[in-house]
This record gives sequence, structure tokens and C-alpha cells, in this order.
Amino acid sequence: MGDALAWRRKYGIVTPSTNTMVQPDYDNLRPPGVTNHIARMHIPDEPVRSDDDFNELIRRIDVALEDAIDRVLTCRPQHLILGISAESIWGGGTEPSRKIAKRIKARAGDLPVTQAADALPAAFQAMGIRKKIGLVTPYFPVAQKHLDAFFAEFGLQVARAEHLCGEGPVEIGYISEQRLIAALKKVDGDDIDGIVQFGANLAMQRVAAEGERWLNKPVLAVNTVTYWHALRTGGIADKVHGFGRIMWEH
Repeated sequence: MGDALAWRRKYGIVTPSTNTMVQPDYDNLRPPGVTNHIARMHIPDEPVRSDDDFNELIRRIDVALEDAIDRVLTCRPQHLILGISAESIWGGGTEPSRKIAKRIKARAGDLPVTQAADALPAAFQAMGIRKKIGLVTPYFPVAQKHLDAFFAEFGLQVARAEHLCGEGPVEIGYISEQRLIAALKKVDGDDIDGIVQFGANLAMQRVAAEGERWLNKPVLAVNTVTYWHALRTGGIADKVHGFGRIMWEH
């Protein structure tokens, strides 16, 4: 007998304890018969004021991964999602995500795993993003070299980037829609194929969907793209309107 509510798919999601966006963003996209189950990677809620502070934040998230995986496995998920985007590219290129996949496999066996580093390349292909992009993140500038190396593996160049320098892991979720709209406009231009947003605690899901209409190009919010990829690779093809073209057209 299967799960009474998850008669199609049961997702186990790992995200930092300070993240307030992944859970509601994923639930916004959840079709009937699919359930989401969150395990928190414990990190302290401390200020981030510099590149060094941000590097330390990533380190703390990284060391909390295995404990959170162990906790979520007890609900017997059919698929795991890493609800943090920075960890899957920190170090540059796609090698960090491959290392994380190996660490998760050591705990979870052959369960399917979705990371932002898996989802974004699939979204680039689906949306026709092939050359240059604009980039919006809540990170500090130290992230730029890691992101440049990741995008370069898919033949993409970051034409312009706006790092909003969130003052702490929780404060990232306080960044206003007005600042996000201004950031999208700042990185836009006729020379780019689309805009990518990194940072899973940034409230970009609805802003990105709106932005696609007035910028007339793809705007990929990382939480939307990550959950989209988990659904599609899990055999769930439901279309969801109001959260961007990726969820409605692909």
C-alpha cells in the first residue's frame, strides 16, 4: 500500500534551517497526488557582512548536509531535492554538484536527486538560452567566480550580474520585490537571451514570472526551475500557470 496523499510522488527536500522560501515556493507548484517533506540543515542565524562571512555560511551549510538527508529519509521519499542553489556550484563548474550527488548516494542509495546544477542546464535548453545571460543573486561578490565557471560549462557568459548582498541567511528573504524588479531591469539588455536568479531564499518566484511578460524573455527563478526539473524527471508532467513559461510550456 502506498502513501494516501502521495499517490504519485513523495519528495524529500533538504534546505537550510534559515530558509523561508523553498517550502512555500515548492508547495505553490505541487500538483495533486504529490507531497513535499522538508528536512532542515541546521545553521546559525548570524549576520553576513563580507565575502569571508559568506564563505563561512556555505561551509556551515555543507557540513549539515548528511544529517538532514538522514532525517528526511525516514519518511521514505521517492525522490530527493536539494533546496539550496549555492552549494551545488560552490567551487566552480559542475564538479561540486557531482561530489554532492556522491555524498547523497552514500546515504540514500539510488534515490533520484535533483539539484539546481541539474535543473538549470535543462531549463537553458528548454527556453533557448544559449549565449549570454543576466544574473541576479542575494550573494556577495565572492560568488561571481563560482557562478561564472558553472555557466561557462554550458557555453554561457554572464553579461551583467547584480549581487544584492543579503545581510544574513534569514535577511535574504526580506529583500523586497522593488529591489528584485530593479535588479532584473539592471541586468537586462538586448544582448542577453534570458535572466537567471540564484539563491534559494530570495523571493523571486512570482517576480520572475511577471518579469517575463515585461522583459519579453525567459527569467528563471531557481526554486521554480529546480522543482520543475524534479517533477519532470519524476514523470509528473502537470502544467502550472502563473509561475513562468517553464512551468506552463515545458
